[in-house]
Amino acid sequence: MATIDRQATTLALAHALSAAERGLAVIPLSRTKLPALRSPHRLDPAPLPCHGECGRFGHGVHDASTDPERIRALFAAAPWATGYGIACGLPPHHLIGIDLDTKSGTDASAALRELALRHLFTIPATVVVTTPSGGRHLWLTGPPDVVVPNSAGRLAPGIDVRGAGGYLVGPGSRTEHGVYGTAPGTAHLPPAPCPPALLRLLLPPPRTTARTSTSPGGHHGQGHGLIQFVLTAHEGQRNTRLFWAACRAYENGVGPDLTAPLIDAARSTGLTEREARATIASAARLTAENHGPAPR
Repeated sequence: MATIDRQATTLALAHALSAAERGLAVIPLSRTKLPALRSPHRLDPAPLPCHGECGRFGHGVHDASTDPERIRALFAAAPWATGYGIACGLPPHHLIGIDLDTKSGTDASAALRELALRHLFTIPATVVVTTPSGGRHLWLTGPPDVVVPNSAGRLAPGIDVRGAGGYLVGPGSRTEHGVYGTAPGTAHLPPAPCPPALLRLLLPPPRTTARTSTSPGGHHGQGHGLIQFVLTAHEGQRNTRLFWAACRAYENGVGPDLTAPLIDAARSTGLTEREARATIASAARLTAENHGPAPR
C-alpha cells in the first residue's frame, strides 16, 4: 500500500507541475480531496486570520503556486498527497469551474442545457475533467476584473461553481473513489472564455437597498433559510455553503447581524470557529468589492 501511495504522490506531483507550466496554480490534495496540509495555526489558543502571511504551509488554496520549486516543497511536506487542486480566480486564466454532479435524482448536464437554451448561450469547446462518480468539470475563464464566488446548487440542482477562493481537483489526481481524468479531445484545449450570459448568472444578484429592519428578527425568514442551508451541508460542501449564505446575507445588508448564527451553524457541521470566521470575512470582502460597502 505504501508503494502505491508513493507512486500516486509522484504522479500527482508530475501532473501538478504540468498544470503549473500552463499557468495554473496548484496545491497538494489528500485522498479526501481536501488540502493535504493542515493549518499551522490549528492549535493556537486564539488564532488570527492568516492567508499564508506567516510563511508556513497549510493555508489551503492560499498556498497555491505555479513556481516548481514551491510546488515540490509543498508535496515534500505532504508525502501522503495523491492529488492536486487547481486554484480558481487567479491570473492569468481567472479559472471558473462548472461542476456537473451526478447526485441521486438530478441531471446537472440537462439542467445546464436548459439554462443555455433559456438564456441564449452555448458552452464553448474547453477542458472537461471527468470525475470518478461520472460527473464533469468544465473549465472556463473569466474577465480579470470580475470576481465569481463559489456556490453550490445556486444555478440549478447538481451544478456547483468554483470561483475565487475555490479549487478544482486536477486531472490525474487519485481519490478515495478513483482517478480524475480528462475527457477525450479536451486535454490540450485552453480554458475557454465564459459566455457573458452565463457569467451574469454566476454573479450574485444586486443587493436590495430598501430595508425595513437591520435586526435578524426583521429578516427572520431569510436568516432562518440561510442558517438552515449551512446546517444541512455535507462534508465537502461546508465552506462553499457557508460562503454562499454569507454572501447572500451581506448582499441584503444583514451580514453583521447573521455572523454569529452562521458561525454557530458552521461549527455544528464540523468547521472550526476560525475557519467559519475566515470564510464569512471573505464573503464580506467579496460583496463589498462587487457592490460597495454594506449599509450601516
